Amino acid sequence: MTDARSLRDRIVESGVIAVLRGVDEDDIVPVARAIHDGGVAALEVTADGKRSSEKIAAIDRELADTDAIVGAGTVLDAATAQSVIDAGAEFVVSPHTDADIVRTCNRHGVLCAAGVMTPTEAVTAMDAGADVLKLFPASSMGPGHIGALRGPLGDVDVIPTGGISRENAADYLEAGAVAVGAGGAIVDDDAIAAGDMEQVRETAAAFVDAVEDARSE
Repeated sequence: MTDARSLRDRIVESGVIAVLRGVDEDDIVPVARAIHDGGVAALEVTADGKRSSEKIAAIDRELADTDAIVGAGTVLDAATAQSVIDAGAEFVVSPHTDADIVRTCNRHGVLCAAGVMTPTEAVTAMDAGADVLKLFPASSMGPGHIGALRGPLGDVDVIPTGGISRENAADYLEAGAVAVGAGGAIVDDDAIAAGDMEQVRETAAAFVDAVEDARSE
């Protein structure tokens, strides 16, 4: 089993987590394949939709022979965390900090990204054993908030999510984010509705290019 530290390193190396929210079960596998083909290694299926565990398992099977990292997002409690882990999720993302979720992930060697906004929440998440911190919603605070957190807390791993786009991803990375999470800026809903998986791939690739350009500057 891959340990959480190795997963953290792979996600940081990739730099991007694609948030697949509201994608129909019939579309989830070709969409995941197209986004992965666009260069996104980390794929987050949100657990607030129907049959999320089945979607995770299906993607895991489809991309089993690739470098894909399949996880679950919007995980609100430990029972859901256990369910998605059983389905094959390698990482679990929550919009908040819940010690029971963190403990469930730690027990299974699954990376846990706990949602935080304030220094108090960040310390609570780290004390609980979270592997990385998800700054959410990032758009409410802006890139400067990453430095504000890291100032007193040290070299913590922060992944901002919520309002991240190709245009502003560089600002968050320059502020100290180790990676970024994005939904609509990567997951092209119009192209999915039209069944245009090549456009889905191109949209994902354009986001990856923006992140790579930002890191090379």
